[in-house]
Amino acid sequence: MAWEADQHKIKLASANISGLHTVVLMGAESTGKTTLAAALAKHYKTAWAAEYLRLFVDTKGALPEESDVYAIAHGHLKLVARMRPKARRVLFVDTDLFTTCVYQRIYFGTCPSDIEKTALRHRSGLYLFTEPDIPWEPDPGQRASPEERLRSHALLRAETEKHELNTISIKGTHTERLNTAVAAVDQYLTYGTSFTRRNPT
Repeated sequence: MAWEADQHKIKLASANISGLHTVVLMGAESTGKTTLAAALAKHYKTAWAAEYLRLFVDTKGALPEESDVYAIAHGHLKLVARMRPKARRVLFVDTDLFTTCVYQRIYFGTCPSDIEKTALRHRSGLYLFTEPDIPWEPDPGQRASPEERLRSHALLRAETEKHELNTISIKGTHTERLNTAVAAVDQYLTYGTSFTRRNPT
């Protein structure tokens, strides 16, 4: 299948970047993921990959249909692969395929098993989980409601627990969020995943 062939190409392209870590920002809508990703990339003088679903919706001019999940997953992997050579030591990624799976279940009831398997294969070593403790901001065509944000938050949190993702909770003011994230990333780059495994949040 073309899908599987593209997966192999992306995997091989990614493998050429030695010593590069990936950190994913995960959380419900309007929880500051994009703002934090940009701030972290600036702090570490590196690159970051934008949320592909947002790019997909903007390009399509409409919300995704159920069958769009493959295009979204493929587009996300291509975007990350394209950004990896531009990164220095760490690449920050605004959401990943675990989030794609959660929203696919929210809107269509189920997520294809091969997408879930791909999410597991591309699992990051560190997830910065943005909490919904900041004001919800409307974004027509992209965001639903404050109530939907809380529902998504709970389902995404459950996803991190289901797959035992290496997760750090990010909350508070912008400065507090950035400080917490930098401390977690510094420890991850130095010690790997063990520091958060010992101190789950």
